[in-house]
Amino acid sequence: MPDALKVRKIGNSLGIILPSPTLEELDVEEGDALFAIQTPDGIQLTPYDPEFAESMEDAREFMRTHRNAFRELA
Repeated sequence: MPDALKVRKIGNSLGIILPSPTLEELDVEEGDALFAIQTPDGIQLTPYDPEFAESMEDAREFMRTHRNAFRELA
C-alpha cells in the first residue's frame, strides 16, 4: 500500500517529506533534483531530466548521421 504524503509548510513554501524507502528506490540523496512529469495517470517523480534525455538522443542521432565527418575530424 502506498504511503500517504502530507503537504507541509517549509519556510515560505509548501513541500512533502519523502520516506527513506522512497528515496532509496529513486536513488536520490539530499541536494539531488527531482523532476515532476505530467502523465496520463497523474504526476511522476523522477531523478532524470526528460528534456536532457531527449537532447542527448537528438545528439546521438546527429552523430550517427554524420559519423564519417566526425571520423575525418578526429
